[in-house]
Amino acid sequence: MQQATIPWQRYAACLVGAAIGDALGATLEFQRPGSFVSISDMLGGGVFNLAAGQWTDDTAMLLCLAESLIESKGFDAVDQMQRYRRWLKAGHLSSTGGYIDSGRTIREAINYFSQTGDAYAGDQDRWSAGNGSLMRIAPIALAYVNNPQLADNYAAASSRTTHGNQIAIDACRYFTGLIIGALRGVPKTQLLAANYHPLANYWQHQTLSPEIAEIAAGSFRERQPPEIEALGYVPRTLEAALWAFYQSTSFEQGCLLAVNLGNDADTTGAIYGQLAGAYYGEVVLHSPWANRIALKQTIATFAAKLNLLAFFNHEGHEEHEGTLF
Repeated sequence: MQQATIPWQRYAACLVGAAIGDALGATLEFQRPGSFVSISDMLGGGVFNLAAGQWTDDTAMLLCLAESLIESKGFDAVDQMQRYRRWLKAGHLSSTGGYIDSGRTIREAINYFSQTGDAYAGDQDRWSAGNGSLMRIAPIALAYVNNPQLADNYAAASSRTTHGNQIAIDACRYFTGLIIGALRGVPKTQLLAANYHPLANYWQHQTLSPEIAEIAAGSFRERQPPEIEALGYVPRTLEAALWAFYQSTSFEQGCLLAVNLGNDADTTGAIYGQLAGAYYGEVVLHSPWANRIALKQTIATFAAKLNLLAFFNHEGHEEHEGTLF
């Protein structure tokens, strides 16, 4: 398959966008709509009393996945789970150097892996269809941007390590396709059209769970808050992030729409930031918010290495050196 030429800035912006959304949303995490004054800047604080620019488990796990893909030179579920365990137990790739937070489903999966060695440890129960696998999925799209079919397979496998319910799996699959489209510069109107995938008519031949199929068909275009809710249940978080992307004309505007929904604000922001970062590209890197995020040089390095991983055999590819900020 012919490889797409992706501006390296989109790689960095995708990861940086996730961290920005996470850090902004951390201020409002667990706060119910109507119970707080909307924010317009990166403030820190919140239930974990973070400094402005520090982010939560969403970006930490995203970086663990990115690091695994880079160090393993591809997809290795066992290696991913080992890195998630290091994050959970020792704060590996945390913005604070220590453990901040995690959902029950993730903790149980990591503990099950520790006991059994089974990397596909995600609970398949419907009540486990949380957003913890979706919030970290961007590195799969970055690493396999030139093979959307393989990206789809690995998005599903990545979810199964911690979230084995089909709804969570399909949310990751659909969203990975959107990120690939954004990386390739697909216009927003096409990207958010019904049932978009980089491969033509893909979802006509692949089954999505009804909850995700409804979103892929465009539910986020028809609804407004309070119908749009940033809850931990993955269809609601995905719908909320896409609503913010659809309603906005700039990265900053959409990010604030996403996090000001409250509730699981950090995850809604992180999911929005992955897609919007890939879409808006270099402009995100020049945002004042980008300069304030924790571990920004680590994020920059991972972005560059994922770019090299995706284009390893791409003739004429050059490594981009220097700071991305």
